[in-house]
Amino acid sequence: MRWDPSRYAAFADDRGRPFHDLVAQVAWPADDGREAPRRVVDLGCGPGSLTATLAARWPSSPVVGIDSSAEMLASAAADPALAGLPNLSFELGAIEDWTPGPTDDVVVTNAALQWVRSHVELLPRWLDAMPSGSWFAMQVPGNFGSPSHALMRSIGASGPWASALDGVLREDPVLDPAGYLGIMLDAGFAARAWETTYAQLLPGEDPVLDWVRGTGLRPALAALDAADPSGALTAEYVERYRVALREAYPASAHGTVYPFRRVFAVGRKP
Repeated sequence: MRWDPSRYAAFADDRGRPFHDLVAQVAWPADDGREAPRRVVDLGCGPGSLTATLAARWPSSPVVGIDSSAEMLASAAADPALAGLPNLSFELGAIEDWTPGPTDDVVVTNAALQWVRSHVELLPRWLDAMPSGSWFAMQVPGNFGSPSHALMRSIGASGPWASALDGVLREDPVLDPAGYLGIMLDAGFAARAWETTYAQLLPGEDPVLDWVRGTGLRPALAALDAADPSGALTAEYVERYRVALREAYPASAHGTVYPFRRVFAVGRKP
């Protein structure tokens, strides 16, 4: 599945707010006297603009962004705003293949683990391998039951594209806050977990469609394009979905309100 960094960045402020709320809970300097983490890792870093805020926060720490999308990392490499951060680097790699290193004192993953089917099994292994005193902070979208995603699935199951989309759109790929809290507590972390629903006010004629085109709809679009390279099947599906979204999220004079639930968990290893 190919990513489009420019489309993803169209709602950068709204997509970035949960990241900032997440990392604000990581308390450093550490209570053991260390002024800076030995290494900071951002799993699923995307185009790197948010990873750069970690490099700016800890300028003496090496900060590494890891992503499986060559398109996203090419965007990061071409961003002049990132070139001025000598402690910032990026690596191409799958989250599933990553393992914590002995100096990974802060690990952040923002809106990425929902793409990793095995992340619930991976989390205990990661947490067990992290060094003493380290922080793990994660955020995943928790809106898979919202109209935007329920319609994506129901329309996908009821048209000429149903066979192409079979198994592509998962109903609930993430846990609730209590589920992630339990994993972190079982690993011995002092942890907290919560959820927040952001009432996002989006501009444009079809802003919810534009939003999901940048993220959640991408697997469906890739599957449809593969099934019908002419694009006709994709266009028909998108048009039916567009109409349903306009009914589910009516526009007002101020824009379109798109409530978006996010699930957070943060913890420190003693």
